[in-house]
Amino acid sequence: MSHLRNVVRSAGVFLGTLAVAGLILTAAAPKARADDHDKCRHAIEKAEHRLDQAVHKYGERSPQAERRRHDLNEEREHCWQQYHGYWSTQDNRWHDQRDWDDHDHDHDHH
Repeated sequence: MSHLRNVVRSAGVFLGTLAVAGLILTAAAPKARADDHDKCRHAIEKAEHRLDQAVHKYGERSPQAERRRHDLNEEREHCWQQYHGYWSTQDNRWHDQRDWDDHDHDHDHH
C-alpha cells in the first residue's frame, strides 16, 4: 500500500511541476513573440534603407535597386510566413494584408 501511495504522490508532484512549467512558458511566450516581431521589423527597416540607398546612388530601376527590392520582399515574405503581417516604414505600422506590391509603387516615387 505504501508503494502505491508513493507512486500517487510522485505523480502528483510531477503533474504539479509540469503545470508550473507550462505557466512559465505561457507567460514568456508573448515576450518572445514581441522580440521576434521586433527582429522582423528591424530586418525590414534595414532592407528598406538599403533599397533607398541603392535608388539614390544607382537609380530607381538599376540592377542594384532591383536586387535590394528583391531582398526587401524576401524579408516581408519571411515576416508574413511567421506572423501574417509585415512592417512598413512608410506608414510606421504592421500590415495585416499581403499588399506590399502596392507599397513598393509608392516607394518608387520617394
